[in-house]
Amino acid sequence: MEPLTMHDLTAAYVLDALEPQEGREYEEHLATCERCRAELAQLGGAASALAFAVESPAPPAEVRSRILERARAERPNVVTLKPRWVSATRAVAAVAAVAAVVLGIWAATLANSLHNERNARKQDRRALRIASDPRATRVPVSGTSPGSVFVLPNGKAALVVANLDRAPAGRTYEAWVIHNSKPVPSGTFAGGGNTAVSLVRRVPSGAVVAVTLERKPGATAPHGKILLQSQTV
Repeated sequence: MEPLTMHDLTAAYVLDALEPQEGREYEEHLATCERCRAELAQLGGAASALAFAVESPAPPAEVRSRILERARAERPNVVTLKPRWVSATRAVAAVAAVAAVVLGIWAATLANSLHNERNARKQDRRALRIASDPRATRVPVSGTSPGSVFVLPNGKAALVVANLDRAPAGRTYEAWVIHNSKPVPSGTFAGGGNTAVSLVRRVPSGAVVAVTLERKPGATAPHGKILLQSQTV
């Protein structure tokens, strides 16, 4: 797996899914990186798509009010910037605040799961980068939990699933890319709440993505019942 760089942390930063030290380091980087400021500004529309990737219950009115109050109370940015960056920073801060409101409960829950396991969080960051990419095609997933597969033009893909039960002890969820009736193992994950996982296999046109429950550490061919399956890519 390629090591992550500061440029890879934009989506996780929008979701407040970074550790405090990581967040401070990213904000210092943001002050001097035009590329990351542009990506952060573009996440407004992408965040909306991600928020509606799965079906979730409408948040109570009081939750929305608390989010809005928190957004208004936030400082424009914690980084002291040179004058030429002030306008851009204010625009980025506004986009981040709007994205936080749009993502609502779903994003907050996902951020909490990202904090729980560091390795899983790194994997989720990779998945969030794919899911928030404006070039990605969203393909609905049906089964035991609602979700979507996001596929980039080069075939890299991420699976996003809501309210997925954690795999039982000794078992693991396994993703499969099925093309021409041939399933190829594409990564394992533990599940538990809202789950975002990047697939280790590319997803070609005409393929579907499926998920089964297998014995750890995973299988080379599916043995369990198909729990989740996407529409054809």
